[in-house]
Amino acid sequence: MKFRCALACLLALVASRGFAQDSGRKKKDDPAQIGNRDVGKGVNLYSLEKEMALGKQLAEEVRRQAKVVEDPLISEYINRIGQNLVRSSDAKVPFTFQVIAGDSPNAFALPGGYVFVYTALLKIADEEDELAAAMAHEIAHVAARHMTKQATKSQIVNLAGVPVGVILGGGMGGAVIRQGANFGIPAVFLRFTRQDESEADYLGVQYLYAAGYDPNGAISIFEKLESLEKKRPGTVARIFSTHPMDAARIQKTEQEIGRILPAKAEYVVNTSEYTAIRQRMISLEARQKAAEDGRPQLRTRQDAEEPTVRRRDLIE
Repeated sequence: MKFRCALACLLALVASRGFAQDSGRKKKDDPAQIGNRDVGKGVNLYSLEKEMALGKQLAEEVRRQAKVVEDPLISEYINRIGQNLVRSSDAKVPFTFQVIAGDSPNAFALPGGYVFVYTALLKIADEEDELAAAMAHEIAHVAARHMTKQATKSQIVNLAGVPVGVILGGGMGGAVIRQGANFGIPAVFLRFTRQDESEADYLGVQYLYAAGYDPNGAISIFEKLESLEKKRPGTVARIFSTHPMDAARIQKTEQEIGRILPAKAEYVVNTSEYTAIRQRMISLEARQKAAEDGRPQLRTRQDAEEPTVRRRDLIE
């Protein structure tokens, strides 16, 4: 009985942790403080070293089962975007970024800084800031340590004899909803609460902004995902079932951008290099599909082009 009481107290501490962090709210609201604030603070049974080791093991499982895009130009470019965002984040672990073939217009992260970007995300993201926004969101999940915090809650409630679904909200129901589930990743590392998704939105737009991108790229990619969900019901809902991609979420992010991010004279919206890499990926997939289908292939020449930056000017 005493053991269960102690666990109940610990559960209460986990549930109320956000209220205890009000003193650090100003830092969390200030993008100038990125890197000097502990956004990953909270009850967590995993050390950073254990989290990285766990992520490495899970990432190896994904690579064994997924179709990794091996093209060196595409891989290097996506990794470069990711590392630029990481340098402008609160993350305390090294990151690796890889592209995998898939129809889900999204990316997913694993504990310890392993991020996988689906080719379908590059297709739907016409501009670099849109892709960067999706990647920044996943970086935020890692920086805030959402995955191992959820695993910690799961372990605590299992010891206490409380159904996991009661704490995680809505119940697991034996169904694993995020993309990583297709690669044998335990659900507890991949299902986020509404609060987790909201925090990742909030931190992600700050990282996007700090890296020099237009934070409205997050709004743009959210709107595209919302539109896709309307055209093909269930496509996006399966990805964001804990926090639906809807008008309310988009409006909340717009309000946060206006409230906490000081306006800049210009932002990076797109680059010719991204346009070329995106087209390279689309062409590569088309050729691979044609080869699999046994159809004749049309070769196209891609001209090299110096990277340029198109900026969204905020000054009249």
